[in-house]
Amino acid sequence: MAVTDTLREILAKAEAELTQLDSTAALETLRVQVLGKKGELTALLKSLGQLAPEERPIVGAQINDARAQLQTLMDAALLRVQAMERETALRSETIDVTEPRPLPGIGSAHPITLVMNDLIECFTGMGFEVLQGPEVELDHYNFELMNIPKNHPARDAQDTFYMDDNVVLRTHTSPMQARVMLSRKPPIRIVCPGRVYRADEVDATHSPVFHQMEGLVVDEHVTMSDLRGTLDAFAKHMYGPDISTRFRPSFFPFTEPSAEVDLTCSACHGKGCRICKDTGWIEVLGSGMVNPKVLEMCGIDSTRYSGFAFGIGLERLAMRRYGIHDMRLLYEGDARLLQQLR
Repeated sequence: MAVTDTLREILAKAEAELTQLDSTAALETLRVQVLGKKGELTALLKSLGQLAPEERPIVGAQINDARAQLQTLMDAALLRVQAMERETALRSETIDVTEPRPLPGIGSAHPITLVMNDLIECFTGMGFEVLQGPEVELDHYNFELMNIPKNHPARDAQDTFYMDDNVVLRTHTSPMQARVMLSRKPPIRIVCPGRVYRADEVDATHSPVFHQMEGLVVDEHVTMSDLRGTLDAFAKHMYGPDISTRFRPSFFPFTEPSAEVDLTCSACHGKGCRICKDTGWIEVLGSGMVNPKVLEMCGIDSTRYSGFAFGIGLERLAMRRYGIHDMRLLYEGDARLLQQLR
């Protein structure tokens, strides 16, 4: 019978191809070709109507037996092909653990962190305690206890971010000094590093978010010479033994008298250069003797105790130390900046 001969040919051809298959994709193609809805065996079943009635059951049973036989062979072939593919994948993904590999990139601390740690080392070596306070601060601590009451002109210069009338993002780290003076009795020797906020436009020398470290000493018989000696020690620690300080009169509401402090230009060592505009000096920080009114507001007897305070901008020190000319580079997260500090 022609149908039976065709069935034998299909079986023989499929069995031969199954022994040569090497991928599940090829096996699926063969399955669809032979057993699929439009496959060769399905076509044979549809042709049974052309046979004599007595032949149809016999040939139909043969086709079903052939289908079952091919399905069994394909299931076995699938297991074999999957094992081959796993073996191939394992060989291609093998890792030689003894092969030398490039070292991972080594990071570096941020310039501001480096400067902050150096300052902390400097001041703790002189007996200062390091304290940190909240960045969201009450107006009472941020301004009023610093002798900056409401409607004081100095508030305009602060460019403050107000959360509401009584809550601000701190404009300096001085509020922590007020908190300490309210909660402790002298002697007090603290430095307060941290992030502060002012509504400045972003440019090469300004940012609405920056870092300060403020220091406070309150004790009996503290004088301006103590302040000068402390800042001289700071300057030499940061830039070398040939660096000296220069005090210029200034005004801050919470200190009296107040002074801007210049350091010998570390680039030219006082000879005059482009960086210091040929003056030999670089302005670095503000300082002064704690205003007696501030001491009294914090419950400290100003007739018995005196003190000094200073505030240092960490970005300014970092830019000067590492030759960074644009403050925005400190906040952009570009790893190339840190790679230059290794």
